[in-house]
Amino acid sequence: MRELAGIDWALLVAAAAMVGVAKTALGGLGAVSAAVFALVLPARESTGAVLALLIVGDFVALGLYRRHVEWRLLLRLLPSVVPGLLLGAWFVARADDALMQRGIGVVLLVMVGVQLWQRGRDVTEDPEAQRRRGVTRAAAPLAVGLVAGFATMTANAAGPVMVLYLLLAGLPVLGLLGTGAWFFFLVNLAKLPFSAGLDLISRPVLLMDLALVPALLAGAAVGALIAHRIPRKRFEDIAIGLTVVAAGALLV
Repeated sequence: MRELAGIDWALLVAAAAMVGVAKTALGGLGAVSAAVFALVLPARESTGAVLALLIVGDFVALGLYRRHVEWRLLLRLLPSVVPGLLLGAWFVARADDALMQRGIGVVLLVMVGVQLWQRGRDVTEDPEAQRRRGVTRAAAPLAVGLVAGFATMTANAAGPVMVLYLLLAGLPVLGLLGTGAWFFFLVNLAKLPFSAGLDLISRPVLLMDLALVPALLAGAAVGALIAHRIPRKRFEDIAIGLTVVAAGALLV
């Protein structure tokens, strides 16, 4: 961990606040936060730093939405996440910082592609076609879990594919938030031994995260306030645009 300048701290505070908003309202901001951390910190250490903050955010999300969970969908998905986590841990163990940075950029761009693809299908298909497609896709959690496990282990960016899975399963907003909260809480806990074993979490990283927790909580409060008041599509557009810019910077 290098010494952080004032601008670095400002970016990290903003990114921590985005984690809070992502956990309580707009999941797309999580990818932006991961990209900012990877730009400011060494790419490998950034994944451990983000993971610790995500777990704090998970507790906040569970406090708000823990009762709105569809356990049937969740329990079908969780076993298939394990191979993705193992594959992601293998990649992280062998990647140097430059490759890790580019890998995070690629994963973020792929997740943006998933979001845009889903939005395009929602516009062109009638509700009945969407329902039939949802039943088909939701019945195949293996691919979703594998992709989600790899994306979350390498870039803390499984949000888009997980939201896609839950949307296709036909969950309402609260069901999506509650099931997603439990999913990410359990998966992020499962990632801790891998991250610790790969030396991605250290005392300086945890102390830095501790200083950023107030910003995360402030973001979570803002997210809870705006969750049902501001058009979701507008924030998604902003999040997608910022993610593309940040991912591009990681790839340059």
